[in-house]
Amino acid sequence: MSKDIKIKRGLTIKLKGEAEKTLSSAPRSRTFAIRPSEFHLVKPKMVLKEGEKVKAGETLFYSKDNEAIKFVSPVSGTLTKIERGAKRVIVQLTIEADAQDDFKEFGPLNSGSSNPVEIKARLLESGCWPFIMQRPYAIIADPEDEPRDIFISGVSTAPLANDLDFSLKGKEQQLQSAVTALSKLTKGSLHVGVGKGESPFKGLKDIVLHTVSGPHPAGNVGTQINKIAPVNKNEVVWTVAPQDLVIIGDMLLTGKFNAERTIALVGSSVKTPKYYKTKIGAEVSTFLYDSGLDEENVRVINGDVLTGYKTSPKGFMGFYNNTVSVIPEGDDYELFGWNKPVFDKISTSRALTFSWLTPNKKFELDTNTNGEHRAFVVTGNYEEVFPLDMYPLQMLKACMVKDLDAMEALGMYEVAPEDFSLTEFICVSKQPHQQIIRNGLDLMYKEIG
Repeated sequence: MSKDIKIKRGLTIKLKGEAEKTLSSAPRSRTFAIRPSEFHLVKPKMVLKEGEKVKAGETLFYSKDNEAIKFVSPVSGTLTKIERGAKRVIVQLTIEADAQDDFKEFGPLNSGSSNPVEIKARLLESGCWPFIMQRPYAIIADPEDEPRDIFISGVSTAPLANDLDFSLKGKEQQLQSAVTALSKLTKGSLHVGVGKGESPFKGLKDIVLHTVSGPHPAGNVGTQINKIAPVNKNEVVWTVAPQDLVIIGDMLLTGKFNAERTIALVGSSVKTPKYYKTKIGAEVSTFLYDSGLDEENVRVINGDVLTGYKTSPKGFMGFYNNTVSVIPEGDDYELFGWNKPVFDKISTSRALTFSWLTPNKKFELDTNTNGEHRAFVVTGNYEEVFPLDMYPLQMLKACMVKDLDAMEALGMYEVAPEDFSLTEFICVSKQPHQQIIRNGLDLMYKEIG
């Protein structure tokens, strides 16, 4: 029996450019890239050298702080370049792919009959462990920990988000294998939040199902954790993204690391937004120009428009991303834009803005911030879109002044940067909320651990 979670505070941002429910296979990328910076706080130690051959699923590097956590190649080919930045920090690994993948064989593992030690060892060896994230600190989970609970959000409410019910259709077998395995790694429950539609998670065993409804960020796993069982001091919970579950389940069933992704190419600047089947680290251009762009001056975003990061049209898919958003670049400015009625932008304020009159209208927004960075203005607006039982402004200020006691007392243990994406969106002071929270979490990890 499912349990209902109803979110009232939040903001649904309706944009033009939603992906059609059609799935195409993107042309095979000639090169793939892995960026160690996506694995927060991981210091990479290389296993291979430039020019060496690699199989799909073979280890590229491991974490210097925990050698058991391995990061593997999404395809077979040749490691052509190890790009380094300041202080010889590894910035990007580039792999020239073979015409067809040659997989490293790990052998199938029956998740139903295997014990937790065998499951954990297989996830670590196969490179699937980096898909498991932990709270507190929103980093890759420590294999030595036993989580209190595991949480999975099977619904996404972000603007133009990947429709998981569509992307996961037909993947029930892989999902079941993965959740059965993960459920053995905790003494608690494996909680899954789904929407009111026909989710592939409905009917699966070894999970506690929750029906989630309400505006964004109802689909954020952090919101669901807060409403189901908040994280307290000295507690650890794990989270896994649904499409990563499919990769884990497929590896357990077949013994191969298949880094396949169903990504949504969305945005008002895309001529035909739709879904593509590709792989982790593939070139964005393999499907970006297949759909075509309406204009040249655009911003390509790895992820959704609230939490994603800017990338080049010739860049590569992120390790954790399942959406690529393309919207107009906001590098032009309106004359007296601050002093005239606004009908074509979204705002939670009713001062000279009228988006509240057309709640079903889809907007075409660009990247312009519509203001400049300034000191915090205390307005009370953050609480209107922040459904967690916390004080967002006070938490942000505690992070900025590095007050660890206040950060603990205010509930920093259960948040991640994405939980503050909406408060950043509506911030009249144009403060980088997500970066402030990330810096605060890093400080807590360093000082408290």
